[in-house]
Amino acid sequence: MSYRTEYQQSISDPETFWGTQAALVDWFRKPRRVLDDDRPPFYRWFPDATLNTCYNALDRHVAKGAADRTAIIYDSPVTGVQQRISYAELLADVAAFAGVLRHLGVEKGDRVVIYMPMIPEAVVGMLACARLGAVHSVVFGGFAPHELAVRIDDAAPKVVLTASCGIEPSRVVEYKPLLDRALELADHAPGAVVVKQRPQAQASLVEHRDLDWDLAMRAGRTNPAECVEVAATDPLYVLYTSGTTGKPKGIVRDNGGHAVAMAWSLPAVYGCGAGDVWWAASDVGWVVGHSYIVYAPLINGATTVLYEGKPVGTPDPGAFWRVIAEHGVKALLTAPTAIRAIRKQDPDAALLAEHDTSGLQTLFLAGERLDPDTLEWAGEKLGVPVVDNWWQTETGWPIAANLRGLEPMPIKPGSPTVPVPGFDVAVLGPDGVPVEAGTEGAICLRLPLPPGTLATLWRDDERFVSSYLSAFEGYYLSGDGGFLDSDGYLYVMGRTDDVINVAGHRLSTGSMEEVISRHPAVAECAVIGVADQLKGQLPRAFVVLKAGVQADPDQIRDELVAMVRDQIGAVAAFREVAVVEGLPKTRSGKILRATMRQIADGQQARVPSTIEDETVLDSLRPTLRGQG
Repeated sequence: MSYRTEYQQSISDPETFWGTQAALVDWFRKPRRVLDDDRPPFYRWFPDATLNTCYNALDRHVAKGAADRTAIIYDSPVTGVQQRISYAELLADVAAFAGVLRHLGVEKGDRVVIYMPMIPEAVVGMLACARLGAVHSVVFGGFAPHELAVRIDDAAPKVVLTASCGIEPSRVVEYKPLLDRALELADHAPGAVVVKQRPQAQASLVEHRDLDWDLAMRAGRTNPAECVEVAATDPLYVLYTSGTTGKPKGIVRDNGGHAVAMAWSLPAVYGCGAGDVWWAASDVGWVVGHSYIVYAPLINGATTVLYEGKPVGTPDPGAFWRVIAEHGVKALLTAPTAIRAIRKQDPDAALLAEHDTSGLQTLFLAGERLDPDTLEWAGEKLGVPVVDNWWQTETGWPIAANLRGLEPMPIKPGSPTVPVPGFDVAVLGPDGVPVEAGTEGAICLRLPLPPGTLATLWRDDERFVSSYLSAFEGYYLSGDGGFLDSDGYLYVMGRTDDVINVAGHRLSTGSMEEVISRHPAVAECAVIGVADQLKGQLPRAFVVLKAGVQADPDQIRDELVAMVRDQIGAVAAFREVAVVEGLPKTRSGKILRATMRQIADGQQARVPSTIEDETVLDSLRPTLRGQG
């Protein structure tokens, strides 16, 4: 079936479309009603159906003869450990640990916070919760105690799962002291903490509260838990994302719609299915990890790579190519920042030649804007299609993509291609009316959102509506600006707060970054709008040069100014360029443009808890303030 046919049916008749896709999932009670639209803007998918997500990820594959197929390839260059875990072995571990949780009093609807590094036990914990119908909330390992405490208080978990430590290329990060401090700060006290002890650090256990993971598992294996039947509309997990007020927003994902979206999207969007080796190089603490390290690959019967390492430094910029070669990876999904980091240290991709990556068919990039220069470099070096896709924590799976399993399309640099079936994408002007092709506006999604997207915010329906649904009636506000071209390709130009106003002209900093990133010496860049008394705002660029480039900063500035003037125009008033050592980023690779802008404007800067390395921001402060 063609993309156009599938897409049009998904928009004009979503109940028939998603009712058909529901057959990809095993149900205890099959859905008779596909969409509950009785209470807009709150929509529910498969409201009368029941299922179990863990059953769909594990039990059914074992029952259908795939017990010996590899479910997880654990590859940890930071510890030198590799492990292949079959579907049968993973099922045994998950059932045993679900028995542990059940013994600790965890029941359907109870919350469990998971604060763990990239180890198989993190996946076991998530699936064990799903097996019991409990709601997991994964917090990125190493988060600061205050941020962890806020999430513990909001989720009110019965149990917390953790490990003694996480491992960075240059240091061991002990998690248990961070968790203990968070529990001191939190008002809510969980009944138990289960700790996976790792050889790199031993955690001290609090008597009568903390349990050793391995000891608990011995008991769990004697009394494993079966799958609990849950409603399709029951929550599977809560995943916190940063909020503008400082209080994190708990994105609620349901069981039924999520399972159907995961079952459909991996083969349709990414072209991977049962038996394929698939690798999402992210972290289970992020939405990419939830959707495409854990649930989508396992629900589809694929083999998922769980990688505990970095693109560079574990041990070198050839790490990704080694993993692809050793494990026969068919497709890789990662963030553009990972490829830029590799390119910066190995611009000629010399290390790629040491590995046979001929099994790789596609490189998918998501999580931030993909600059055409990175796309071109990766495509040239790897010799495979480099496919952008755009989505959010809130949506849980791609809004726009080049659907490799449905109908691959020509790639246009700068565009994640077309809206994915289920997502009714509209670009709206300030009056809420769709704008013409080629005209920038607010990217919105017409309601109802498809299955697998956020159902609401945890215990905060009012904030769900005010944050996402109140700007334009009948639409979800993505918070990103962009345009659709005459071919229906979507271009995402960045957060709408990255649109700056220069002497009354609204200009996209994303457009300027796209121009700057084409300069042969530039590894990555960020453009922010800085307050100016005369013109309102003026753009300032911060660029990181490629490794080994020796260039006069003044010359680089003059060349970049000329490029922006040529391709965007003098109206941009673009004159300020600073060559810097690094850009401040979150752990998932997003550049902290808003924080940079606040510092440059002399405001009290809000540094998000997700920052990867605060020293990068500290070293940049004088330059941001115009003192460097």
